[in-house]
Order: sequence, then C-alpha cells, then structure tokens
Amino acid sequence: MLQAYWWLLIAVLGAALVFLLFVQGGQSMLLCKGSDIERRLMVGSLGRKWELTYTTLVVFGGAFFASFPLFYSTSFGGAYWLWMLILLSFVLQAVSYEFRSRKGNIYGTGVYDFFLAFNGLFGCVLLGVAVAMLFFGGEFTVVRDNILNPAAPVISQWAPTHGLEAIVCWKNLLLGFAVFYLARTLAALYFINDIGGEPSFTAHMRKRVFTNGLVFAVLFVAFLVVLLTATGLRFVDGSFVAEPYIYLHNLLSYWYLAVILLLGVVAVLYAIFRTTFSKTWRGGIWFAGFGVAGVVCVLFLIAGYGGTAYLPSLTDQQSSLTIANSSSSEFTLTTMSYVSILIPFVLAYIAYVWAKMNAKPLTAEEVEQDAH
Repeated sequence: MLQAYWWLLIAVLGAALVFLLFVQGGQSMLLCKGSDIERRLMVGSLGRKWELTYTTLVVFGGAFFASFPLFYSTSFGGAYWLWMLILLSFVLQAVSYEFRSRKGNIYGTGVYDFFLAFNGLFGCVLLGVAVAMLFFGGEFTVVRDNILNPAAPVISQWAPTHGLEAIVCWKNLLLGFAVFYLARTLAALYFINDIGGEPSFTAHMRKRVFTNGLVFAVLFVAFLVVLLTATGLRFVDGSFVAEPYIYLHNLLSYWYLAVILLLGVVAVLYAIFRTTFSKTWRGGIWFAGFGVAGVVCVLFLIAGYGGTAYLPSLTDQQSSLTIANSSSSEFTLTTMSYVSILIPFVLAYIAYVWAKMNAKPLTAEEVEQDAH
C-alpha cells in the first residue's frame, strides 16, 4: 500500500512538473520574430513563474530519491549525461532570469534570451526522453550483491554511453518533442490569460495555440499508438516475463484510468480549439492544465502499477525495476507518509500566490516602468 501510495505521489508531482513546463515553452518563443516589447512582456510574465517549475523538478527528484532510491541511483547515477544536460539547461535558465535585465550587463539581453530558449527546447525534450525511459527502458544491470564488494560497491551499472543512447532513441524522442510542443501550446494559453491590453499580441498567441497544439496532438497520438502496442515486462512468480500490449492491458484493467485519460485529452483539445476560434476567451490554460495533469498521472500509473517494470532493462531483463523491488523500507515510507500530509497545504499556498500574482494582467506599461 505504501509503495502504491508513493508512486501515486510521484505521478502527481510529475503531472505538476509537465504542466509547469509552460515556462519552458514560452522561453522557446523568445527567439521567434516579434517586437522588443512583446519579448519583454513574455519574459516579465514567465519571470513570475519560472521558480515554480525549477522547485517542482527538485522536489520530483527528491521524492524519487526518498521513496524509490534504487531508481534514483540507477537512472540519475547511471544515465548521468542525460540528467546533466537537463541540469545544465535549468542552471542557464536561473542565471538568465537573474542577470538578463541587470544594470551593467555586458552581454546584452540576446545572450540570455538564447540561454532561456536553450532551456525551453532541451529542457522539455530531454525531460520527455527521461520519462519515456520508464516505458521503453534503459541499458543497465542491477547486481545487489555488489554492495558487499569493498573494491566496487556499485549496485547499478549503465551502458558506457551513460544516457546518450536514450537521447537518440526515436521512441523516446517522440515523447520528448510531444512534450516540447505541449509546453509551447500551454505557454501560448498562459500568455493569453496573463498578459492584457495587447490585442495584436493576444491574436498572435491564439494562432500559436492552434499550430503548436496541432503538432502536439499528432505527436501524442503517435506516441500513444507506439506505447499501447509495445511489449513490456511484468513481474510474475519471481521473475520478469515479456507481455505484449502490457500498457493497454493495464489501462483496461484500471478502467477508471482510461476514463481519466479520455477526459484529459478532451479537456486539452477543448482548450486548444475554443481558444483558437474565440476572440475573448482566456481560460484555456486551466482546462488544458487539468487535462495535462490527468493524462500524465495516468501514464505514470500504468507504468508502475500491476507489477509492471517501470524501468525495464534492455541489457538484463531480470534487472528491471518495479515499485516493489526499488522502494525504500517500510519505516522510511511510513515516516514520509506523515510528512506528505503537508502537500495539500503547499499546493494551497502555491494557488494563493498564483492568484495574487495574476490578479491583474501584465501590461506593456508595467514592463516599461519596472525593468526587473
């Protein structure tokens, strides 16, 4: 029960992280054609939210470390080139928001806009690749007896490419670019909701909602087809066995997850099309946000529940990880479960701060008056 509970919390944090990637999606638009004031409006709007994404990513990694440490040591410690590139892009993001408009900036805003766009593209794609590995696996082995070897007490060993092979896997990239175009769609929806008094800018963003949303829909449908027809691993009678259509079987076994998935997809499509064809509606970010959260939760849950290997090993099938063989001790999970009671209060605080920040739409006049 505790393992299933903590995997659910991981799914919720992953859903929150994917939704908050609208910050990265907006950053990827900074190098696109547009006026200086439009660029400053986007940076000013995103600058009020970027720390939420950054913090959620850290909490997501910390929760994985505390609840499923074998995954943390295997993936974060083994596929470190993948994770180091993700970390680099987010470090550049933090530096850029700090120094972009500071007086005495010798590089100009263009360099920092490039860094923000770099984080917008690579941060989204690589995080999508990392999540796709939960379904399509990685090249690693796990030998628990190695912990007794004083010369090399390393349980998990990854392929010599240390995560680079995951970046060039087309299945992983399919989800990676789907996440990227989803982030751009969410960013356009967010700008429409947050920035006021600029009719031409809003009209331009409505067009971007449609174009990016259309590309996302095509990529996501392709990913779902690949995923639901894939062969995965299930732990049965003490060993892992290959099972064709395993994620489709999981989705049908937990029928309520299939309902949530369908409702989530419908909510995202509703937000895209209504925002595109309405000249006044500004609430698309909320419909899309709840839809994205539901879909991402479902993807995580069908990856881990039912004895499914949520990180299959492509090198040694029996080294694959499940929520049962990779979790912390019962004592640790129980102790952390008491701490998790605080999560609703944290979410309430975030919602309160968000409402305060967005009580008044950002305008060009405000950006002109406050360089920060």
